Amino acid sequence: MKIKDIQELFVKEGIEVDPRGKDLVALDLKKRKKNYDDLSKEQKENFDIESLENPYYDSRILYSGKDPDIKNIVVGIDIETPEILLTKQLKDSGRKIDLIVAHHPEGYAYSTFSNVIYMQSDILFRQGIAINISEKLISPRVKEVERSVYPQNNERVSDAAKILDIPFMTAHSVADNHVASFLQKEFDALNPVYLIDIIDFLNKQPEYIHSSKVGQAPVILLGDKTSRCGKIFVDMTGGTEGPIESFEKLSQAGVGTIVGMHLSQKAVKEAQKHKINVILAGHISSDNLGLNLLFDKLEKKFGKLEFVEISGFRRFRR
Repeated sequence: MKIKDIQELFVKEGIEVDPRGKDLVALDLKKRKKNYDDLSKEQKENFDIESLENPYYDSRILYSGKDPDIKNIVVGIDIETPEILLTKQLKDSGRKIDLIVAHHPEGYAYSTFSNVIYMQSDILFRQGIAINISEKLISPRVKEVERSVYPQNNERVSDAAKILDIPFMTAHSVADNHVASFLQKEFDALNPVYLIDIIDFLNKQPEYIHSSKVGQAPVILLGDKTSRCGKIFVDMTGGTEGPIESFEKLSQAGVGTIVGMHLSQKAVKEAQKHKINVILAGHISSDNLGLNLLFDKLEKKFGKLEFVEISGFRRFRR
């Protein structure tokens, strides 16, 4: 198995469970192809060709090195230069390591990840918000994130991987799509009545069991144990937190409970204003769930792999 094989599977499976639906993902890729075809020859030279087949800018191979066979993988939620150096230390001490996988984007995957936020307009559309409204809600948020990313020194970590010759890739939205899809399907099937029913379900999953042991248990942020759920929206993908203006529209669309990873204080106040229940499943634990579901598929196709768990990642197989 080569690093390209991993990337191809990650993208394929990310599309398979994309909360927008495969039809809207295909429409997105079709639009990109048309934009590319309309460019001049000079403009095409700097175009991100991979984006014509990979809709997730934040899930990329950042350094492939000598393209080794992959059997031993270091995985972390956040990989920065200290984690790269830790991996080099492990290799120098005799540990076999072929690849580093980061969940949160770095390098080019971070520089361009604001483009991923556009998928939120289609996610909101699937929740019952008119597409013309959801697009106008999301566009300012994309610009806000784009401006915050632009001045950053984004190549520090990928440079470290290159200098130390350690293959390095990121798996962000491809994993987040999995946790969002998994939990949404489970809740749709379970049809929980009260918020405590959602908490009880989460507390049976190994990722959330572990997070509870380290002091980060799922919590009811707005509402109480006996609050009735109503329509449940699992909001765990799309690059980053969406615009606070979306809570009013979600409430009008009939959403009664949002299950998310995390929420800013401004967003909490807005959700409270519109009487929406909020459960925080947990950030790192939910990231772990998405990655583990993705790695389960990887191992099903290519056989068992050896994982080195660092930076908050814990491997749980299903």
